[in-house]
Amino acid sequence: MSKQKISKAKSINRTKTFVELIISAVLIAAAVMITKGALDRSSNVGSTSNVQETIPEETVIIEEETDPNKIIFASAPVKTKDKFYGDLILVNNSHQYFSTGEEDLVSILEMNDQTGRDFFTAVDYDYTILRPVYEPMGQMLEDFYKLYNNDTIIIYGSFRSTDFQQKLYEADLAENGSEDSTLVAKPGFSEHETGYAFDLSETENYDYMGTGDFAWINENCYKYGFVVRYTKAKENITEIRDEPWHFRYVGIPHAFYMTKNDLCLEEYIDLLRTHPYDGEHLTFTDDQNKNYEVYFYASDDAAETTNVPVPTGRKYDISGNNVDGFIVTVYTDEIVEPGMEHTTEASTEASTETASEESSDAESDSEEVEVIPLT
Repeated sequence: MSKQKISKAKSINRTKTFVELIISAVLIAAAVMITKGALDRSSNVGSTSNVQETIPEETVIIEEETDPNKIIFASAPVKTKDKFYGDLILVNNSHQYFSTGEEDLVSILEMNDQTGRDFFTAVDYDYTILRPVYEPMGQMLEDFYKLYNNDTIIIYGSFRSTDFQQKLYEADLAENGSEDSTLVAKPGFSEHETGYAFDLSETENYDYMGTGDFAWINENCYKYGFVVRYTKAKENITEIRDEPWHFRYVGIPHAFYMTKNDLCLEEYIDLLRTHPYDGEHLTFTDDQNKNYEVYFYASDDAAETTNVPVPTGRKYDISGNNVDGFIVTVYTDEIVEPGMEHTTEASTEASTETASEESSDAESDSEEVEVIPLT
């Protein structure tokens, strides 16, 4: 090979090597720059204070507010045996009334004398009724008198002792020659023994059927807290024949709901069991635009005391159902001061002082258990 060709080959190799060195240098320099940039970015992330500065000034953090339409419930100790007492106790052929012997009874005629009501009467001064029932009964009959100027109403049946109920029952059996009565309840199983029921008649022919002028009483009694307890349509449930003269006090909220939904007391008690405290409560508005919330709470039959959930800051009533628990009625619109929630007696027992002491004890022992929103 000639020297000229060797020299040309060496020149090409040197050039190639030089180019490779330049490329390597460029790659190394690029790698150094990339690494340095990454390190610089890492060091510029900054502290927490720098992150906060990136939040726009107009950004506002909103704190959650308490819903004013929620009721806080507390646990109130109630004597378990009190499930047998109250406005809503179910007394019929299957459920006996357990008398305390201390029912707070008043003479109807004596109360008429005190209140100046001379437009209705009773058979005699021995005819009595529970004290809390007299005033709504008297007001209803007073309003009736003002409308029709009819003063022929007479209370022909009111509170009865078990002994007196026994005599009536035996007399009806003897008259009808049957072993059971569908007109007179068995002794111990009559609503009249509770003091919550009364029978109306009139002094012209003693045949009250709730017709004519008197239809107003039967149609409007719910506004005063009463229901016509026994009707022809519910005879198969109540096991008592139609008695348009027999009225039972259950309280205004419940009388309204039962009347507007065509429910007898048996049906209503069953309905309320489907609205337990820990489920969906029964809520409704009456024809005076007053709102109510009602729920059932089973009694703790293994203990002397049942801790019944009750609302704080709202008026409420507690009644036993005489079967298996308690019914709590919340007067949703009536916001009251702490300690003033339970202002009415649910028991048929006479001592209001004892009831007040128990209410006070319940407040001191109460504890918050749950929050449920109003509907």
